[in-house]
Amino acid sequence: MEWLSILKDGNTQWVLLSTLLLGIASGVMGSFALLRKQSLIGDAVAHSALPGICLAFMIMGEKDFFGLLVGAAVTGLIAAYLIQAVTRSSKIKEDTAICLFLSVFFGLGIVLLTKVAQMPSGNQSGLDHFIFGQAASLVGKDVWLMGGTAFVMILVITVLFKEFKLVTFDAQFAKGIGLPVQRLNFLFLSLLVITVIVGIQAVGVILMAALLITPAISARYWTDSLHRMVVIAGAFGGISGVVGTIISATGKGLSTGPFIVLTASSIFVISILFAPSKGMISKGMERRRNDKILLGRSLLKACLAGQWEMSEMHVRLGTNERKMHDAIHHCKLSGWINIGEETIGLTEEGRLQATHILYTDELRELKEMYPAEMASYEEGWLEEAAQQAPSDESLMVLIQERKDIYNRHPYMLKGVRGQ
Repeated sequence: MEWLSILKDGNTQWVLLSTLLLGIASGVMGSFALLRKQSLIGDAVAHSALPGICLAFMIMGEKDFFGLLVGAAVTGLIAAYLIQAVTRSSKIKEDTAICLFLSVFFGLGIVLLTKVAQMPSGNQSGLDHFIFGQAASLVGKDVWLMGGTAFVMILVITVLFKEFKLVTFDAQFAKGIGLPVQRLNFLFLSLLVITVIVGIQAVGVILMAALLITPAISARYWTDSLHRMVVIAGAFGGISGVVGTIISATGKGLSTGPFIVLTASSIFVISILFAPSKGMISKGMERRRNDKILLGRSLLKACLAGQWEMSEMHVRLGTNERKMHDAIHHCKLSGWINIGEETIGLTEEGRLQATHILYTDELRELKEMYPAEMASYEEGWLEEAAQQAPSDESLMVLIQERKDIYNRHPYMLKGVRGQ
């Protein structure tokens, strides 16, 4: 196959390795940046790196990758620290400061890029590739530099994971137990800047922020654990780097950076739709199941008052005929109702189920209306009582509890029944 032959190319293998490591590092750093609400700082740093790249080229007179990264890191760090300083020492909010410095530094970079183009060697500089990225131009020493830097950042995050986690979620507590919060924040911001800087050659200053944040957002849909989120985000970032590189390598003149970001965005779309507990489709299915259960409970309680005509049940319970039909079908399969020609009635098992539901709902209602008086009844006990299979013994326990409550607090009977 064509893509297999592409993978055998030595230059493609170098690019794959670099984008893999870059994607992993971006996902790991992006997870913390997202939770610390510093997502946009990566965008500001990426745009602020351009004037540093141009200045480094103007000083050296040649395109030395390491020298260009040093220049980018200097201006990127200056922008990041200026944003933090302005936010702390003035009334300007962080998003406003980010917008301000992003525009100023990127505008300066475009001016310097024009100056570079007017230099004798400027036309061959290729600095414009840093705007959109050109991973195909990476050579072995560039990959070693990017890969080594990404590995060191991942190692630092692994070693200081507990400290960064504590500072991210509770900085005051971390400061109280003696952690150097300011130094840790300084270190994290520096790592974030370095991650952005090493990635702009492959992805570009415009799209680097997307690679930093998109895997982290995708991972957030799959877990509530920070540890698992960091691992998943790193995996998503690595996959995005590899797949994007392979896609771009199959065609001529296709930029790698945009395909990496598009792959990461595709993973995000899959996550937001199909993640087990937070995905839109999963939540929609769970909502439908809950609606069916609640409607079935309402149907059983309504049938306690006697038989009802099927044609009027959906009107009585405030729903449509299709949902009512599904609820009736579910209750019939469970053996709780009997369906005549036009009426619905409870079976003995259904009457037991309906009475159990009625009393547990009444106790829940009392818990909400009178939290002080019902403090001894824990929410867990009520949930357990509501979910257990009804029996004559469990029903007698509920009846006795209900009776004891009303004996101690007679006024509750008037409140819950609206008498």
